[in-house]
Amino acid sequence: MIPDSAAPAKDPGVSTAYAISPDSGEHWTAEGAWRVADGVFRIPLPLPMDGLRAINVYVIETDDGLTLVDGGWAIPVARDLLDSCLRGVGYGFGDIRRFLVTHVHRDHFTLATVLGHEYGADVALGIGEQPALELLNNLEDLTENPFVEVLVSAGARLVAEQWVRMDADREPPDPSIWTFPDTWLDGDQEIKVGHRTIDAVHTPGHTPGHFVFAERAAGLLFAGDHVLPTITPSIGFTVPPTDQPLGDFMASLTKVRALPDLTILPAHGPVAPSSHARVDELLVHHEERLDLSLAALEAGSTTAFEVAGHLPWTRHETPLPELDLFSQGMASMETKAHLELLVARGLATREEDPEGVRFRPQLAVRET
Repeated sequence: MIPDSAAPAKDPGVSTAYAISPDSGEHWTAEGAWRVADGVFRIPLPLPMDGLRAINVYVIETDDGLTLVDGGWAIPVARDLLDSCLRGVGYGFGDIRRFLVTHVHRDHFTLATVLGHEYGADVALGIGEQPALELLNNLEDLTENPFVEVLVSAGARLVAEQWVRMDADREPPDPSIWTFPDTWLDGDQEIKVGHRTIDAVHTPGHTPGHFVFAERAAGLLFAGDHVLPTITPSIGFTVPPTDQPLGDFMASLTKVRALPDLTILPAHGPVAPSSHARVDELLVHHEERLDLSLAALEAGSTTAFEVAGHLPWTRHETPLPELDLFSQGMASMETKAHLELLVARGLATREEDPEGVRFRPQLAVRET
């Protein structure tokens, strides 16, 4: 299954666990259809057994019906709550004309594709997510968990083996909730949503096909998982893997920073006032992680798993061995993304090895 958790990285934001959203005046996960702007509602839907707790689905009113940004996870409790919240503001599933899905992870895509097929709504998704959907629709061709190779390349073979054991008793993904979208979004483009003009902006990094949707006239950024106000999104935690997920993510942050300063309508967490301020924080955060990663290489670590063991995780600065097994794997893959960017910047070298890519510092470059 394509994962959808945020990375367990240290981050300067206010704790998600206590975050109050200004539109509701309550905790951001509080049930309801909260008006965030004229003609726009935020509906938090539950994510049981997920540390993120909820996903914000955004409802945009038009004269011809509704456009939803993201859809939620295709589970009964989320579907029922979306139904009741829409009815609370005078609508139903039959009023949905389109889903603009920020990326392919289950909490964003699966309920959108289910409702889209049931009610004839167009489902739009970035074309960069096509390889992930093809993988999910051809599981019979897989000989092992696709994350095994990614974890082994990060030097986390023991974690990979334990992930395989954890997955042994799980049901395989249901292909009926991983159908292909009606519309592939390919490159930046303008989308008409009623009288609104929304810029669909390709922001790869968290996933290869991630999009944000910016309505400049209203000052709104439907940010998906790209710009989150209280946490950092996972990086390097996707299959098939990409070469430079962190480089892509930071370039995408810079791209969003070039837009006007917009109110952040995030997929997880409260509505936040400034995309510029948050992007700046995220860029600084990852530069600090890059410095720590390079220092770990200089101290003698060579694999991503070893480097991750030198880094603090979560806002509590938890050591890697104290994280749960799932988070250890995520941390290893995210750290590998940092090391690959150090290589791209000429600050480190890499060498393929059966037990994980070996990274070493470019000391001559560092000393100059």
